Amino acid sequence: MVQRSTLTISPAEGESWRKASGGRENSLAVRPLNIGPLVVDPPILQAPMAGFTNYAYRQVVREYGGVGLQATEMVNARGFVWLDEHEAQHPDRLWGIGDEPRPLAVQIWDNDPETMAKVGRRLVEEYRVSVVDINFGCPVKQVTQRAHSGSYLLRHPERMHAIIGRVVEACAPTPVTAKIRLGCTRKTANAREVAQVVEEAGAAALTVHGRTAEDYFKGSADWEKIAEIKDSLVDIPLIGNGDLDSAEKVVFAFQNYRVDGVMIARAALGRPWLFAQAAAALRGEEIPADPSLDEQKACLLRHYALVVERFGVQQGTHLMRKFACCYAQGKRGARLFRSQVARVESPDEFYGVVEETFPKD
Repeated sequence: MVQRSTLTISPAEGESWRKASGGRENSLAVRPLNIGPLVVDPPILQAPMAGFTNYAYRQVVREYGGVGLQATEMVNARGFVWLDEHEAQHPDRLWGIGDEPRPLAVQIWDNDPETMAKVGRRLVEEYRVSVVDINFGCPVKQVTQRAHSGSYLLRHPERMHAIIGRVVEACAPTPVTAKIRLGCTRKTANAREVAQVVEEAGAAALTVHGRTAEDYFKGSADWEKIAEIKDSLVDIPLIGNGDLDSAEKVVFAFQNYRVDGVMIARAALGRPWLFAQAAAALRGEEIPADPSLDEQKACLLRHYALVVERFGVQQGTHLMRKFACCYAQGKRGARLFRSQVARVESPDEFYGVVEETFPKD
C-alpha cells in the first residue's frame, strides 16, 4: 500500500522558514519555472478544472495576482474537431482566451495522436496559447471508461508517447506539457516509468497529482511519491499538485519535495487570493491576511457579474450556484448559505441570498 503524506506542517517545521522576528518568511530562493522557452514567475500554476476555470474565474484570480501560469478548463479534442467540421462555435471552454493576457495554457484530452495534434496546432496558430497541456490524469469515468482517455492511458505508456510526440511536433515551438497521476491504482502505480516516457516524447514539463486514479480525490496526496519522480527526469521540470490549500503548504512543498513548481487546484476555487498569498510567502514576505468577509462577498458578486456577462442571466445564475458554494466553504453558516444559493433562479434571488445568508462572522 502506498504510504501517504498529508503535507501537515508542524509548528517546528513552520518556524524553519519563518524569521524569528517580524513574522516575515525567509526567502527560499525559488527560481522561476522554465517550460521550454516560457518563463513562469512565480512558479505557481492554476490547475485546469472542468466546469470551474473559465474566463470569469481566471479574471478574478488575475485581479488578485500571484499566478505564474493560468489554464482553461480541459477541452475534448474530438469534440473540438467535430465543432470545427460542422462550422459550429468553438467550445465554450475557450471563451475569452483571444484577448486574455498571457501566459495561458489550454489542456486537451483524447486518445488519438492525430486528433490531438490537429487541435494542438489550432490552439497555437489561431488562439496563440502559451502552453498546450495534455491530460493523462482525469479519473472521471466519462473520460476513462467511455473514452479511454485521461488517466486510463497511464496503462499504455507507449500510446502516451505517440500522443505527446505528435502534439510536440505539431505545436513547435510552443511547449507541450503533460499532467499525470501516480498511476491507475495503488498496486499499479507507474509514475516514474511514465515520467521517463513523457520526457523522451518531448514534453517540456510534467505535472504530477499525488493520487492514483483509483483514489479519485479521496485521502491525501502522496508528496513523497511525487518527490521520487524527480530522479526519473533529466532536464524537464517537475510540478507538484494536490492538497495545496495554504501558502505555508506551498512553501513546505518547495522545501521538502524537490519540485520546480506547484499547481493549486480546488482550494482556490472559493479563495482566489490564495495564489497571491503563496507568491508572497515564496518571496519571503509576510503572508497577506484573507480578505474580510465583506470583501469576499464583493469578490463573489464580481465573479457572478462576469459569468452573467458571458452566459446570460439564466444560465449564468445556474452556473454560479456551485461557485458561490465554494466561497462559503469552511465558514460558519456555510450550510445555510449553500442550501439557499443552490436553488436560486434569478439575479434578484441570487443577490438576496448573498445579502441575507452569506457568512458574516
